[in-house]
Amino acid sequence: MDKTKRKAVIAGNWKMNKTPSEAKELLTAIVPAVKDADCEVIACVPYVDLSVAIETTKGTNVKIGAENCHWAEKGAFTGEISTGMLKEMGVEYVVLGHSERRQYFGETDETVNKRTKAALAAGLKPIVCVGELLWERECDITEEVIARQIKLDLFDVTEEEVLNTIIAYEPVWAIGTGKTATAEQAEEVCGFIRSTLAKLYSQDVADAVTIQYGGSMNDCNADELLSKKDVDGGLIGGASLVAEKFAAIVKAASK
Repeated sequence: MDKTKRKAVIAGNWKMNKTPSEAKELLTAIVPAVKDADCEVIACVPYVDLSVAIETTKGTNVKIGAENCHWAEKGAFTGEISTGMLKEMGVEYVVLGHSERRQYFGETDETVNKRTKAALAAGLKPIVCVGELLWERECDITEEVIARQIKLDLFDVTEEEVLNTIIAYEPVWAIGTGKTATAEQAEEVCGFIRSTLAKLYSQDVADAVTIQYGGSMNDCNADELLSKKDVDGGLIGGASLVAEKFAAIVKAASK
């Protein structure tokens, strides 16, 4: 991390876990454990937990995010949630393009781009996920895959808007598998993402954008991963569901 240029951000991605009562219990434990954090702390929770999460974290340094949003303001999109709905609730962040959304629910770079622009227009801060499949890494096309995703997902996103966007590098082969990219692999790809942003915008913009690592970061490997200059935080899955583990990662990012 280079905190002289950009903010370190630790965001929990709860996925489809925790009922509202369980969410309140978990956040009640997290809040005092991270109150002195020297980084941004976010909990991205299921839609049904948003209300209780916002109430439980009111007046604290823990911000709340959603796990997705639609690009339309309203309409016949059964089961979807608009940016306006999230904004009125008090949501500040939204995860977009997560590999599970792409794999199981047909998300494409085009729809991720539409959702990203809608989120930014509503004043939400998107956490845009990119990452390669194991087969793509084995074929040595990681950089081609990542560059394509960055260019498509951020198409028509302005320089001002991208400064309010977080990029999360999540190698798909390391999501929920227990496998983790080495600190060197994470640094290499996060650095490549930054160089791609520099080409699309400018070096100053690239230096200011927070780039997280999102592949099975936990309380045991966070120190090593976060020691790398281009790894500015983490999008945390399983470890975000345990207050002590999540707090340990936040502590590592606060150094």
